[in-house]
Amino acid sequence: MSKINAAITCVHGVVPKKILSNKDLEKMVDTNDEWITTRTGIKERRIVEDGETLSDLGSEVVKSICKKRGISPLEIDMIIVGTVTADHRFPSTSNIVCDKSGATNAWGFDLSAACSGFIYTLVTGQQFVESGRYKKVIILGGDIMSSIVNYKDRNTCVIFGDGCAGVLLEPDKEGNGIIDSILKVDGSGRELLIQKHGGSAFPITKENVGHPDNFIFQEGRSVFKFAVTKMADVSAEIMERNNLTGEDVDWLVPHQANLRIIDATANRMGLTKDKVMINIEKYGNTTSGTIPLCLWEWEKKLKKGDNIVLAAFGGGFTWGSVYLKWAY
Repeated sequence: MSKINAAITCVHGVVPKKILSNKDLEKMVDTNDEWITTRTGIKERRIVEDGETLSDLGSEVVKSICKKRGISPLEIDMIIVGTVTADHRFPSTSNIVCDKSGATNAWGFDLSAACSGFIYTLVTGQQFVESGRYKKVIILGGDIMSSIVNYKDRNTCVIFGDGCAGVLLEPDKEGNGIIDSILKVDGSGRELLIQKHGGSAFPITKENVGHPDNFIFQEGRSVFKFAVTKMADVSAEIMERNNLTGEDVDWLVPHQANLRIIDATANRMGLTKDKVMINIEKYGNTTSGTIPLCLWEWEKKLKKGDNIVLAAFGGGFTWGSVYLKWAY
């Protein structure tokens, strides 16, 4: 009996219409376009309008995936959402997406792994498909980072944007789909990239409303050093485990945090720039949304059997890589 792999059979993405450019940020905080572009590679990012939620974006992704695949939302078995900016503490954004998209036969949950959220969620969904229990599982990665960014903090507000994208996982017996993955954590780095307030350890109270700890904090230099090393290491490790060279890899899909981190990872893997998906200049860091947004934008360039490596690094710290063969 042929082994069942979980394969991506469709992809779609949604970004808000509102653009926040570097020029716009110059009017809000002490920064400038040259400083942002040189250090991050970002030129603009998308920001939701008032009242627009992650479940709004996610449900549009689900409906679009079903339309593209020619199936009904009622055929979806499961929806898993990778995010750190769920609509609410509870119910899960997955629950709300199921309702808004018409996928009312599905169940699911949210998964929190910061910028590694999509690959953690993808590997989680893989297990449900490969078990034979479920045939159609949608994996969403998305964040409304504008909801937790302090636009007075020039170290973080220039980096993040909003967006959501997702993939449909289905069984594959042709050898395509997810082949291998490596996932890592190091909780000792938690204080270097964190939203401190808002959980049970430090609830938001009337005394601390507006405190900087209610928003993202990042100790940029330390995080950069750690991310450069770990994202490159884990990408090289998954290549070595699967006997891949730079010539064998068709595409690197890196988390879009910083152009210098992306370049360092590609160099470690022996890849030329034409094999690296980069859209950070348009969307910034959408946290869990960056990798699936790249797959969505490059979908027409992908060929069945392409060797693809996904790589990410996020707060926590979390990081990892996935090796897959494109299935369509």
